Amino acid sequence: MNRHHPHQEHQHGILIQDARRYEWAARIGMWGRRRQVYDGLVALAGIGPGDRVLDVGCGTGYLTRRAARAVGPIGVAVGIDPSASVIGYAATRSPANCTFQVAGAQALPHPDGTFDAVVSSLAIHHLPPDEQVTALREMRRVLRPGGRLLIADFRAEPRHHRLAGLFVGLARRARRHHPMPDLAGLIREAGFTPTGAGDRWPALHYVQARRPDDDVSVATEHSRP
Repeated sequence: MNRHHPHQEHQHGILIQDARRYEWAARIGMWGRRRQVYDGLVALAGIGPGDRVLDVGCGTGYLTRRAARAVGPIGVAVGIDPSASVIGYAATRSPANCTFQVAGAQALPHPDGTFDAVVSSLAIHHLPPDEQVTALREMRRVLRPGGRLLIADFRAEPRHHRLAGLFVGLARRARRHHPMPDLAGLIREAGFTPTGAGDRWPALHYVQARRPDDDVSVATEHSRP
């Protein structure tokens, strides 16, 4: 592997290695609207004061920090990512109610029913296709019954969308091996009830869902007691 490549293949999928380069690409790829786009995702997830929020595949922690702002001092936002380098970058920029952990989406290090909301942006397509539902079932497990899920990813392959191509041109191997997922289908398969879907300009598609209120079984091979 080229030592300057910002991504690396890993047992948990594709890792971001170069946090600063990723941040540069994200700012350009969002046309200077990154804050508006991610604050919109926070609102779509119904995140508010006092909530406990998990950001899965948080990367450099931008969405996590926007969620932390929304939950306020009595809430908490937690970001997890399997890349130690981006977690280190994120941790140096986190407010007091925002923490980060090195962990993969396929085995979340949290007890059942811990969170009011789980969000994930631009992460699912980095996972091997046969592990995407496993990761979503883990998100369901750590949500309380009735808890909210919001998953966002690119709405088209980057070669079909110039702006998205700027953002993820750094992850060509991830795109080649892991095609863009069917978010709604995966979310249903993982046991969620979809509640909405739409696009966020310039390049994202999102799906909203809930863990059913009467869902008391969260069996996955990675479930914690």
